[in-house]
Amino acid sequence: MSTTRSLVSELERIARALEAEDAGAAQPSLPAIAEKIAKIIGVRGDEVAILAVSTRWKHLHFLVPEALKNVGFIPLSSNSALAAKTVRGSRPEIDNNFSAARHAVVFEHIKPTGESLEPIQKIISAPILADGKVVGVIQVSRKGQTAAGAGPDFTAEHLGNLLALCKPLGKFVHRLTGE
Repeated sequence: MSTTRSLVSELERIARALEAEDAGAAQPSLPAIAEKIAKIIGVRGDEVAILAVSTRWKHLHFLVPEALKNVGFIPLSSNSALAAKTVRGSRPEIDNNFSAARHAVVFEHIKPTGESLEPIQKIISAPILADGKVVGVIQVSRKGQTAAGAGPDFTAEHLGNLLALCKPLGKFVHRLTGE
């Protein structure tokens, strides 16, 4: 949990610097932040996705992983996309049986460089908020050929760690996307 607190503190510092337009402050990249989140939760880097809401186009688009940035988007009206459901309901969710749930699989079929193609077995999805408004979604997954092979189930502690990151991440995503 102390690692989560240090990442939350770092994200809050970044958000404050962005709000103050402090161009001199070192700004880590979103992929670097996603890597730290992956470490905290205990997943691979390609198992962390951060998506931003486009209110203009009424869809979500990937900020990370890099391999999905230019692949496509998820309509906010989608009934089969967990990320869209997370935005509409502004509620986090843990699904340790995700592979059995009806969901859009198009992004699961994009192979990140050097990675094997494995389906998502388990997932946590949480809204990223800025000023009380959903500006994005963070999803952490466990991929594998089977649920057992993907690793342990996500727990309330994993969700709590992720939720602790959502507020400072919200300021960062909001500023990054200009939405």
